Amino acid sequence: MTALARWCYRHRLVVLLLWLGAVFGLGFAGSAAGTDYANTFSLPNTDSTRAYDLMEKAFPESSGDTDTVVWKVDGGTVRDESVRSRIEPALDEIGRMKGVGGVSGPYGAEGAAQISEDGRIAYAQVTFTEQANGVPKGLVEDVVDTARGAERAGLQVELGGQAITRTQEPPTGIAEMVGIVAAAVVLFLAFGSLFAMLLPLVVAVAALGTGLMATSLLSHVTDVPEVAPLLGSLIGLGVGIDYALFIVTRHRRGILRGMEPEESAVTALNTSGRAVLFAGGTVCIALAGMLVMNMRFLDGVVVATSLTVVLSVLAAITLLPALLGLLGPRVLSRRQRRRLAVTGPESEEASGLAARWSSYVQRRPRSVAAGALVVMAVLALPVLSIRLGATDQGNHQESTTTRQAYDLLAEGFGPGFNGPLQVVVEGGDTDALVSAIRSTEGVAQAAAAPPSRGVTVIQVVPTTSPQSERTDRLIDRLRDDVIPESGTEAHVGGVTAVFKDFAAVTGERLPYFVAAIITLGFLLLMVAFRSLVVPLTAALMNLIAAAASFGVLVAIFQWGWGTELLGVGKEGPITAFLPVIMLSLLFGLSMDYQVFLVSRMHEEWVHTKDNARAVRVGLAETSRVINCAALIMICVFSAFVLSGDMEGAMAGIGLAAAVALDAFILRTALVPAAMHLLGNSNWWLPAGLEKRLPHLAVEPREEAPAAPPADVPAAAPAGATVIHGFVRDAAGEPVGGAVLALLSTGGRQLDRVTSLADGSYIVAAPSAGTYLLAVTASGRPSDARQVTAGPEPLVYDVELAGDGVDAVG
Repeated sequence: MTALARWCYRHRLVVLLLWLGAVFGLGFAGSAAGTDYANTFSLPNTDSTRAYDLMEKAFPESSGDTDTVVWKVDGGTVRDESVRSRIEPALDEIGRMKGVGGVSGPYGAEGAAQISEDGRIAYAQVTFTEQANGVPKGLVEDVVDTARGAERAGLQVELGGQAITRTQEPPTGIAEMVGIVAAAVVLFLAFGSLFAMLLPLVVAVAALGTGLMATSLLSHVTDVPEVAPLLGSLIGLGVGIDYALFIVTRHRRGILRGMEPEESAVTALNTSGRAVLFAGGTVCIALAGMLVMNMRFLDGVVVATSLTVVLSVLAAITLLPALLGLLGPRVLSRRQRRRLAVTGPESEEASGLAARWSSYVQRRPRSVAAGALVVMAVLALPVLSIRLGATDQGNHQESTTTRQAYDLLAEGFGPGFNGPLQVVVEGGDTDALVSAIRSTEGVAQAAAAPPSRGVTVIQVVPTTSPQSERTDRLIDRLRDDVIPESGTEAHVGGVTAVFKDFAAVTGERLPYFVAAIITLGFLLLMVAFRSLVVPLTAALMNLIAAAASFGVLVAIFQWGWGTELLGVGKEGPITAFLPVIMLSLLFGLSMDYQVFLVSRMHEEWVHTKDNARAVRVGLAETSRVINCAALIMICVFSAFVLSGDMEGAMAGIGLAAAVALDAFILRTALVPAAMHLLGNSNWWLPAGLEKRLPHLAVEPREEAPAAPPADVPAAAPAGATVIHGFVRDAAGEPVGGAVLALLSTGGRQLDRVTSLADGSYIVAAPSAGTYLLAVTASGRPSDARQVTAGPEPLVYDVELAGDGVDAVG
């Protein structure tokens, strides 16, 4: 990592040109090739998939997308001449449009079934020559304008269907743009520097751009679902900004502590950059865990999201050091640069709200842990009533034409009309089966279409809506009782049946998936931190975070608490595939924060063997960065409510809630409180296991760079040395009780002592080299000075002046 970081820093123009070439090259290729996203939700070995396969055999020709024009009259009937004279010319004009294959209206010889029983609602079907994604948006807008142009007082016209939905989507990229702007505000407040603010944004946008273009190209060679790029944007933007934030924060701290910009950048990449590699790999492994679900639909999601995460990591460890090389010391604000020039390097003594909160958690771990658990338990309660299913146009906002069309069809033809079932029969007499289906409870209509290639499709309209639990029970009744009793081999398909099967398979396999990713996380953390209790605590926290975030999701999207306020439409079941995706992402993100928090605690524990101090210092020094990173994630994820996609809104709100709960309650309250209560047992690992485990350092032990003074021979023997002397005030009186900390130039604490009553102190250094000696005394500001030690003990007296520290010798 050191060699890569130094090469990218020194050859920054080459790296920038390579990234610009990748972004524009993939962008040009992606624009030229277009996209070929798939919308298949079929599952192997399910009844709905067998029905789909038979229908493909019977109707191999692929027809275009079919959308609906629905109209309703307030008085009279839709057969009135005053209504027909407005509707029929509009339908004829739509039928003549280039790209429209045909229009089947209710006024022909075979259209009587397209008029409701009371005669007040009717519909026509518009069949395009392409599937919804391939229909030009301009054509769809012309169809909508032409149909809506037939409206008058007392005549309402609405349109529904997949192609029509495209006209209601917000401008492409609006969610990403809002997320980036919100993240920029948080970064500027955190850094106080425009250049430092731009660094994570540039890195994330470069990674996201290449990831999305590469995904669009991959859609031509493998099945990538339409929702995959949205989820890739969601996770890629969040982790891209966060990974760069961790590295930039470490780099800025190095410069403030007196390091040269190049050495600081190399150190940041060799420490935080390695943590980013570990975190990115963990996220990808968690995403790959979706493959064990054996759902073809999820394979494309894994490809899109993993590719974006990999590119985010690659941008953080190559593009970011190049950008740091361009900026040099300007990564600090002007005020920080002036202060550094006047007062010299500063020490990183944790202070402010983070330090006070950390001390409070140490004093009252039981009350903090109990309060955090109560909050998480209350938020998790709704998850007990979670119901998996599918969203449709009935969940759109009430003001949209697709929702209005959905409601009109349900009003005129029954709530089940929007989600008919297809009972597919291969060979045999279907009359008895049709009669049995018609007499089944929960069936409004059943009619068999003329057979094709020996396959007959029976269209079944339930009496209840597609999202109703009674519709699910009807599907079970048809499969378990009606079809077997008829003696006919048949399969129940259709979108509603597909999503029911999807939810059932997800529910069956989800426990194994959760067990797999929790076990993986346990093993990774055990190897990284040489402990059994730390990974066990992390696994439990991940489960608590998942339960609470899904509780929030159920309360909003299933119970409808605040859906209109958020502008996400009508309540309904939780999309069947969402738990798998969210758990993968949540696991990866939780591991990021856990590693960042506990690695600092582990570092302090190794040095002091004082658990209370390790937990207090680790929380005080990392909570600010974790909270800042979490706030950025929350802004990015919440912005996807504006995506115009219900699944995107669910994922965005669910992940935003998960990150908020994880960062602000679990990592800053429950985890440290639990670690205080567990004491030294946090770091227990059986001796036999310790010998067998491989060694995996998330961040390498930071050695002080060799910088011996000129009078020290090059062949000076390596080994520990000491720095000692006296601490005195300006009058020359000894100062007892002053705290002296020896730090590496990268900021890692190497030793810490308190001066004796006569002012004497002695700190141990691992070897000859350059260090920072930070001094803090009661009533005086803390400060730090650079010291260079040789192989022999260094005498270094410290004078505490009124405004800081002066080195005497």
